Amino acid sequence: MSLTPNRRGRARAGPGGGQRVAAAEGPGRAKLKPDANKKPSFEPSGALLEDTNTVGGVLIRYSEPPEARIPRTRWRLYPFKKDELLPVLHIHRQSAYLLGRHRRIADIPIAHPSCSQQHAVLQYRLVQRQLRPYIMDLGSGNGTFLNNQRVQPQRYYELREKDVLRFGFSSREYVLLHESSDKSEANAKDEDEGEEEEEEGIGEGQRREIPCN
Repeated sequence: MSLTPNRRGRARAGPGGGQRVAAAEGPGRAKLKPDANKKPSFEPSGALLEDTNTVGGVLIRYSEPPEARIPRTRWRLYPFKKDELLPVLHIHRQSAYLLGRHRRIADIPIAHPSCSQQHAVLQYRLVQRQLRPYIMDLGSGNGTFLNNQRVQPQRYYELREKDVLRFGFSSREYVLLHESSDKSEANAKDEDEGEEEEEEGIGEGQRREIPCN
C-alpha cells in the first residue's frame, strides 16, 4: 500500500508538529519528552481520522500532511533479528511508509503478534526547509520504541542516522542509515550507545519539538 501524495509531493493534512528524542546514550540519556519551553497538547486531536483513505476496502487510519515530500537522500532500514542482519529495506522511493501486520496495506510488514494491523508510519516532512524522516505510532496496542524509549502515539518524532526502531514486543530492531553511512555502524549498533553525535546543527541534548510550517 502506498501513501504517495499527488504529483507535487503534497498530500492531505494530518496531525500537527513533531518532536525529537535523544538517541541511545547509556544510563544518563535524556528522557523522551518535548522541549521544556513548549507546552503542546498531548490530547488526541482526532486529525488522523478526519481525512481517511480506503485501499482495497481497508480503512487507512492515516493521511499525509501538506509538508510530505519524497526524499533525495537514499535512506535505508537495516533490520536485525538478534545478531542476524536481514534483507535491507530501501525507504527513499515514497514520502511515507506504513508499518503493520496487515499485509494488504503495509509497505513494511511486521509479522510479530504483538504488533498492530496499522502500527506506525515513517513519514518524510519538509520542516523549516529541511527534509527529514519522522516516525509516528498510530495508537498501537504495544507501542513503538525509538532508541529503547516508547514514543507517544499520534505524534511525529524526528529520526536521525543510526537511530534504532522497534515495534511492540518484537526483538527485531531496525537501524536507520543512508547510502553515505558507514555500514559498519549497522554491525556495531550496540557499541555506539555511549557516544554523542551532532547533525544539522542540533546536538543530542538539544533534540526538540519541531512545529509544522
